[in-house]
Amino acid sequence: MPDWMARAGAKGRSGMATHAIWLTSTSALALQWLLIRWIGIHLSPPLEALSSGIGIFGAAFILSWAAELAQLDIPRSLAIAALAIIAVLPEYAVDLYLAWQAGKDPAYVGYATANMTGANRLLIGIGWAALVFVLWFKSLGKQTEIHLEPGHGIELLYLLLATGYSFLIPLKGTLSAVDSVVLLSLVGLYFRAVARQPVELPHLVGPTILISRFRLPLRRAATVAMFLFSGLTILVAAEPFAESLIATGKIFQVPEYLLIQWLAPLASESPEFIVAILFVLRGSAAAGMGTLLSSKVNQWTLLVGALPLAYSLSLSRLEAMPLDAVQVKEIFLTAAQSLLGVVMLASFSFSLRDGTLLFLLFSTQLLTQLLPQIFPSLFAALPRFAFTAGYLFAYSYLVFSLLYLAVSRDNRRGFLGLLKLRIEGPSLGKAVGHAPNAGREKLP
Repeated sequence: MPDWMARAGAKGRSGMATHAIWLTSTSALALQWLLIRWIGIHLSPPLEALSSGIGIFGAAFILSWAAELAQLDIPRSLAIAALAIIAVLPEYAVDLYLAWQAGKDPAYVGYATANMTGANRLLIGIGWAALVFVLWFKSLGKQTEIHLEPGHGIELLYLLLATGYSFLIPLKGTLSAVDSVVLLSLVGLYFRAVARQPVELPHLVGPTILISRFRLPLRRAATVAMFLFSGLTILVAAEPFAESLIATGKIFQVPEYLLIQWLAPLASESPEFIVAILFVLRGSAAAGMGTLLSSKVNQWTLLVGALPLAYSLSLSRLEAMPLDAVQVKEIFLTAAQSLLGVVMLASFSFSLRDGTLLFLLFSTQLLTQLLPQIFPSLFAALPRFAFTAGYLFAYSYLVFSLLYLAVSRDNRRGFLGLLKLRIEGPSLGKAVGHAPNAGREKLP
C-alpha cells in the first residue's frame, strides 16, 4: 500500500476515534445527572447546580448533533420549525420553568426576565465578540473581519423587526399575550422566508459524520435516541438547576438574580459558543457567526414570546407578566444592545473593532452590576449605582448605533436595505437560504 494511502487511512481512523470520544464524553456529562436523579442522591445546592448544569451542557451538544442528523431524513418545512425550537430548548426549559413558577410566586418574574436578558446579551457581548477575536488570533493578526453570507440578511431583517418591537415592552411595563402574538408571528414569517430559499444539505463533521455512516435504520434509531436522551436530560435538569442556583445564592449571600442571569445561560449556551468557535478555527467564520445570529433571532422571538404564555398557563388565566423597574431597565438595555448588533452587521461584515466595542460595553456594564456586590461598603452611598449605570449603558448602545449609521456608509446603506428603504448594499433578494441554525453546518 502506498505511503499516502496508509497515512490517509490512519488519519481517517484517528478522526473517527476523536468523533467517538466527543460523543462518549458529552453523553457521560448528561448521563451523570440522570443517574443522580434515578438513584435519588441528594446533593447540596452548589453541587446540584454544578451537576445539573453539566448535564444540560452535555445534552445541548447531543441535541445539536441530533438536529443536524435529522435534516437528512425529515422534510425541510418541518426541519425549519423543529431546528428553531431545538436551538433554544436548553435555555427554553430553564426560562419556561421560571415563568411557570412566576405564576405561583411573583419573585420568579424577576428570575425569568433575568435569565432571558442574560442569555440574549451573552450571545452578542461574548459570543459574537469571541468569534472575531479567535479569527484574529488564529490568523496571527492578518484577518480582522468576518464577512457574512448574503443569506444572513434574512436573520438580520427579522432580528431588526423583533428588536424594534422589543422597545415597546419597557414602555408597557409588562410582557403580555400581545407580545406573544407579535413575536411568535415574526417567528412564523421567519420560518416561511427561510422555507422559500434553496435547499442546502447539511455538511456533517464530527460525531454526526460517524453516525451518518450507519445503515439507514440504525442511523435513524440513533438520531431518535439522541433526541430522547438529550431532551430527557434537559427537562429533568431544568427545575433543579434553577432552584439550586437560587439556593446557592442564598447560601453564599450572592444575589440569586445575578446567578440566574449569567450562570444559567452559560450552561445552556456554552456548547453553541464552542461549536461556533470551532467553525472559525476550521476556516468557516461566516458559518460560526450564522450559528449565533440564528440563535439570537430564536431567543429574541420564540423565547421572549413564550414567557407570557407559560405565566398565563400557570395562573390558569390570561394575564400579563408585570415588570418592575429593574426588569424594565434590563429589557431596554438588551434591546439597545441588539440594535447596535444589527447596525454593525448591516454592512454584512463584523470587524475586530466591532467585537472589541461590544465586549467592552458588555463587560464594563457587567462590572457595574458585580462591583456593588463585591464591595458593598464602597457603594453604600450609591444604592442605585447599578440601576443608573444600566440605563447609561443602554443609551450608550443607542448612541453608538447612531454613530455607526452616521459615519459608516456601508452600515447605513445595509441598514436602509434591511428596511427596504433603498435597494443599495447587500440585497435580501439575493439571499442564499439556510435553516435557522444553518451556521451549524460543520459540527465538532
